[in-house]
Amino acid sequence: MAEGKLIVLEGIDGSGKSAQYRRICEKLKRDGIEYNHIVFPRYDKDSSALIRMYLSGEFGEHPEDVNAYTASTFFAVDRFASFKQDWGEKYRAGAFILSDRYTSSNAVHQGSKLPDGELHDYFAWLADLEYAKMGLPRPDLVIYLDVSIELSLARMRRRQLKTNTHADIHEKDIAYLEKCLHTADKAADFFGWHRVAFLKDGQERNIDEKNEEIYQLILSELNK
Repeated sequence: MAEGKLIVLEGIDGSGKSAQYRRICEKLKRDGIEYNHIVFPRYDKDSSALIRMYLSGEFGEHPEDVNAYTASTFFAVDRFASFKQDWGEKYRAGAFILSDRYTSSNAVHQGSKLPDGELHDYFAWLADLEYAKMGLPRPDLVIYLDVSIELSLARMRRRQLKTNTHADIHEKDIAYLEKCLHTADKAADFFGWHRVAFLKDGQERNIDEKNEEIYQLILSELNK
């Protein structure tokens, strides 16, 4: 039985990822393309308990208070539970799975806690943990939304005001977010992610233009 397709949309907080994800889902429905959507972390599930404790600051007020390898396991366990409970059988039966975040988020957010010289070993360890040891499928395509730190912060502030929510320990730490952007660039090279640029000729690209690029990448992968 042929395995399905797993396509991931990735980007740091404030990259516009969630808005792009919603638009992609709308286009897939419009065009009659069957898909299963998953979102990580699953904050409403028991498997995310350690993630919620970590992000709320119960293990320390700064991301670095929990090392990259330990924190990575929190998120990986939530993905394992999701795979076993929600979408694993569908994927093995050939379904198309569209994921908002995946192992790629560990690479960006937890890898940012490490010096550049340790990133290669960490990325290799992460792939072995989630894909080999836990048996999670490797994505067929990861689409990474590139963004600037200034735009990321502005979008997060607007979102918090609109939803009356507060920043978690990741979102509060600007230096950490800057390091995430740097690490994401390294991860994209290591794992072979497809970058979607946020600038064109020095100007921020229109959301519709970026969305159409993302959609065409997905269609191309599905037609392989």
